[in-house]
Amino acid sequence: MPSNELQQIIQKLPEQVVPEAQQIFYQGAACDQYFILTEGCVHVYTRSVNGKEVSLYRVAPGGMCVLTTASLIGKTPFPAEAVAESPLRLRTVTKKKFDELVGSSDAFRNFVFKDFGERINSLIKTIQQLALETIEQRLAKYLLMQPRGAINITHHELAVEIGSAREVISRHLKRLEKDRLVSLGRGVIEVLDRERLHSLI
Repeated sequence: MPSNELQQIIQKLPEQVVPEAQQIFYQGAACDQYFILTEGCVHVYTRSVNGKEVSLYRVAPGGMCVLTTASLIGKTPFPAEAVAESPLRLRTVTKKKFDELVGSSDAFRNFVFKDFGERINSLIKTIQQLALETIEQRLAKYLLMQPRGAINITHHELAVEIGSAREVISRHLKRLEKDRLVSLGRGVIEVLDRERLHSLI
């Protein structure tokens, strides 16, 4: 739970309501504000010059965006895309106010850098997966992490989640379907044999 001091700071910040699917930050754009999410989910992903997208992380209520922290501190452009996955409520902090709070409030400073450290560890795991695991392994892990039953996701969305191209994901899924490990429908995937799928990891 946030400390009383931190709660008081957050409550004094201006609140903003953001509709689902609205872009919050653009890759390469100047980063001039910070946000603290109080409701909803923000998806942060990066896009290559050839259009390939890779999911980096999601920001949940009470969380902050580590790339925003890095951009504000380093005075660098935002290196990814941030989009509202659901309707949002967030508290916004201008760069000037952010610098003031980091310098004057132990509670705010500790909150920022605790979140920063945790998110960096998560990013390192994502990079390790992209560099060291095969697409088949990443695909199997993702499918097994989902709740049992129908998984509502398109091949493009799945490609973004595990860092691949839609065409590659489609080929792998068709192979898994042929081996009767999964069942495919329009925008739906269902795992049929979790034990055999787990053996691919």
